[in-house]
Amino acid sequence: MRFISRTSSDGVTEQLFILGEIPGVLWTPEDAAGARPLILMGHGGGQHKKAPGIVARARRFVTEGGFAVVAVDAPNHGDRPKTEEFAEVVARLRAGMAAGEDVAPHLATMHTFLAGHAVPEWQAVLTAVQELDVVGAGPVGYFGMSMGCGLGVPFVAAEPRVRAAVLGLLGVDGLAEAAARVTVPVRFLLQWDDDKVPRAQGLALFDALGSADKTLHANPGDHGEIPEFETGSSLRFFARHLG
Repeated sequence: MRFISRTSSDGVTEQLFILGEIPGVLWTPEDAAGARPLILMGHGGGQHKKAPGIVARARRFVTEGGFAVVAVDAPNHGDRPKTEEFAEVVARLRAGMAAGEDVAPHLATMHTFLAGHAVPEWQAVLTAVQELDVVGAGPVGYFGMSMGCGLGVPFVAAEPRVRAAVLGLLGVDGLAEAAARVTVPVRFLLQWDDDKVPRAQGLALFDALGSADKTLHANPGDHGEIPEFETGSSLRFFARHLG
């Protein structure tokens, strides 16, 4: 892990890093010392590690919860190169949207393609970050909406170090098998009037999760209108399960 910049403001230290070919960012309390819980934060499709929603949520988790938070550019996103194979997957998705088709199968294909790279990358990033003195090998949580959920479900299913997850804004297509292997406590967010994910698909994904401890939070509004109070609720969820 090679750090390439460090800035601090309003009680939060932000460090950009590169691990192999993976660009990422780590937020920690300013002048923090010693181990602490870590939240891995997955961004949505077409976004990147420092999308406004990611940054705002990460800073709240740091200042109000004392967590460390890390985000990375997903494969073919942000500062990472785009492959021809990914461009073809996206082209089929956009063509389906333009034709008024059900895009859930196209999204599932894209997320499955990306997850094959993203899951081992998240595992490598987690290992590297936990070697830092300011983070340590403490409890780990995962937060991911939309594509962050699509990549997060197989990651959480495969990674025993993750002890709690906040997921949502996605349907069950392509994720049922991995969801059944998720057994950690889950907070699942669903927008009741989601214009991208049919309500029944989101409810089916919640139902498919294998966790005995899972809670569904449904709010009115479309895909991008998660209420701000859900950030505070997620923070308390992680504090409860990660200590």
